[in-house]
Amino acid sequence: MNAPTAETPNIRRSYPVAGMTCAACVHHVGEALRGVDGVLGASVNLATASAAVEHLPGAVDAAMLAQAVAAAGYRLDTTVSDAGADSNASANPNDARRREERALRTRLLAASAGAVILVLGSFPALPWTDGLLSLWWYPLLLWAIATPVQLWAAGPFYAAGWAGLRRGQPNMHTLIALGTTVAYGYSAAAVIARLMGATGWLAGGLHFDMAAIIIALILLGRWLEARALGRTSDAIVRLMDLRPRTAHLIAAGADGTMADAVAVPVEQVAVGDTVLVRPGEQVPVDGVVQSGASAVDESSLTGESMPVDKAAGAAVYTGTLNGTGAFTMTATRVGDDTALAQVIRLVEEAQGSAAPVQRLADRVAAKFVPAVGVVALAAAALWLLLGPAPSAQYAMLTLVAVFIIACPCALGLATPTAIIVGVGRGAERGILMRNAAALERAHSVDTVAVDKTGTLTIGQPAVVAIVTADGIADDDAAVIRSAMALEQFSEHPVGRAVMRYGQTLGLTPPPATDFAAQKGAGVTGQVDGQPVVVGNANLLSQSGIAIGDELDAAAGRMAAQGQTPLFVAQDGQTLGVIAVADTVRPNAPAAVSALQAQGVRVVMLTGDRPEVAAAVAAACGIDEYRAGLLPADKAAAISALRAAGRTVAMVGDGVNDAPALATADVGIAMGGGADAARESADIALMRDDLSAVATALRLSRATMRTVRQNLFWAFFYNALLIPVAAGALYPVFAALGGVPPGLAFFFGDAGFLNPILAALAMAFSSVSVVGNSLRLRTARI
Repeated sequence: MNAPTAETPNIRRSYPVAGMTCAACVHHVGEALRGVDGVLGASVNLATASAAVEHLPGAVDAAMLAQAVAAAGYRLDTTVSDAGADSNASANPNDARRREERALRTRLLAASAGAVILVLGSFPALPWTDGLLSLWWYPLLLWAIATPVQLWAAGPFYAAGWAGLRRGQPNMHTLIALGTTVAYGYSAAAVIARLMGATGWLAGGLHFDMAAIIIALILLGRWLEARALGRTSDAIVRLMDLRPRTAHLIAAGADGTMADAVAVPVEQVAVGDTVLVRPGEQVPVDGVVQSGASAVDESSLTGESMPVDKAAGAAVYTGTLNGTGAFTMTATRVGDDTALAQVIRLVEEAQGSAAPVQRLADRVAAKFVPAVGVVALAAAALWLLLGPAPSAQYAMLTLVAVFIIACPCALGLATPTAIIVGVGRGAERGILMRNAAALERAHSVDTVAVDKTGTLTIGQPAVVAIVTADGIADDDAAVIRSAMALEQFSEHPVGRAVMRYGQTLGLTPPPATDFAAQKGAGVTGQVDGQPVVVGNANLLSQSGIAIGDELDAAAGRMAAQGQTPLFVAQDGQTLGVIAVADTVRPNAPAAVSALQAQGVRVVMLTGDRPEVAAAVAAACGIDEYRAGLLPADKAAAISALRAAGRTVAMVGDGVNDAPALATADVGIAMGGGADAARESADIALMRDDLSAVATALRLSRATMRTVRQNLFWAFFYNALLIPVAAGALYPVFAALGGVPPGLAFFFGDAGFLNPILAALAMAFSSVSVVGNSLRLRTARI
């Protein structure tokens, strides 16, 4: 096999996995996949019921992965993969969940029907049961009713549980299968003993109803859990629903009118095609507006609630909603290359990834199941030897209760459900998490380093002030018009700023001749036969033009505020001075204040001049800044902050920010940023809005708070109830003279936990963890 090259990168695919129900299952599936030769890594997610596998190209195929997973007792679906498929044809993540829901519902109905019949036919409190149980054939009938419930409705538990035992890796299925089999087997043995007239140590009645109720309750919990888990993926489903199905294609050579547009499947649109977007329609592909104008609602992608005006030259994106205008556009990205497809892919990958805290929980659960088995057997042996009569029945009850109540479902769902909802909630707000680890790290950020240009500022110079010379120029327009005469030939950013400002005033530059750019100083030329000079003070001095005290003082004030003064002179006289600056984003001060309100230290890092940095920092309310930094200097500054014990997030948008983004604990790329910045970032903001950084940190903290709550209750549930299930309350009730009548249903006559309650508690714990995670969907962030 040839070694992989840059042209043959490692392959990453995601597959649905059926049969997983707990953290131990996640561990076992992951171990099975990582054991396949050529697999470089595997991340298994219980909440999404999927496994993301990275492997060497040509070394692994789907059949090998499916075989490894099947050997572990689970099923990997090789017919669905997220790699290389057209984004418009990719599978809805809830489809597999709906199939599982239907299968669980069918088994649940069968188990429930059997359980009801068994309870009505054998519950001691019912008046007819004593007479029926005295008939020799009646216990056989109960056995016959219980057997389909035990062998078919609980069939998946046996299949996966036996596979786990065979590999020496018991799982939740193993515990359920063992627990219900003990109750079923005890009852079957009791039936045989009665038929043989030898009850002996099997005295205490039949418990077919208990086994059936436990199976029904566990299936009920699994079904409710599957329904709730489907809601955790609502965000990705909504994103997929944004994909348009058709586009109005304008044939080559047409004049672009509506009559020329033909509705075609969106898959037929190619790069370079011209597409018509009518009022109220979704934009079918990414592209650039060719003609026409409208306002487009981009909230589905960016989280920005206000529509964005679009005219010729503006970029538009798949799935966004056109307003009342119509426009034609040129397709630039289609299929998997569209911004929406990339967002969906990022969200899918992040939701399917495992946070570090989840890996810890998975490892604990993998050791937890065997430990529970030891505790259950030890408790059963203790009560068999030392328990009250009938000791065999109490030993059986203890064994079943411990097996059932200790299933680590809640532990396995605690982290991934919160991560899925948190990542989805972020996507709805235009905040894309690259993986679960980034979401986890962001919650501990206490310092945010921000770039200046394009992050705190708009990133484009603009005219911010004009001061005219008294008696020379009557208004600002005269100064701007003279400057435009020369700047129309200049490509310098300052010149472009002057031109944009003049155009907003409706000015047209007069013709000019003899244009010349003076490197680092400005431009010169002739307008109406008069010399015109536009530039700095040195250029005017070299041209023998006096500036005047008033304009000189105004220029000094501009420079002190970080603005670039641009003098304009015509026919030997200075008309005025124009202040050009990269203006602060309107929402930047509020965004900085929001971060500081969270207790976050904000530091500005910029390569700009100290006076410019000081002015921007003051305008934004930032007390600490560092100016004149090269890209390597920014990365070094981040390293220094981390060395001082700070957890640092870096926010930037340019290629020169990439080293700092990669160095930070959490790199955050602004929406308009370069691809290099995005690739180096852990979090991508879909819009140029610094306030989204504070939102991202709040979201991370809310998500991790939910994870901690889930893990606490999962561990607390097991720590509290396993001893109760093992019979720890027997001596307490014995000392009190027996179980109080009000607690008899829960603890019987002697103080042993009813296994039916154990099943109910286990099911409730899983559903409660998912429900707690779902609260993130409406949490205020």
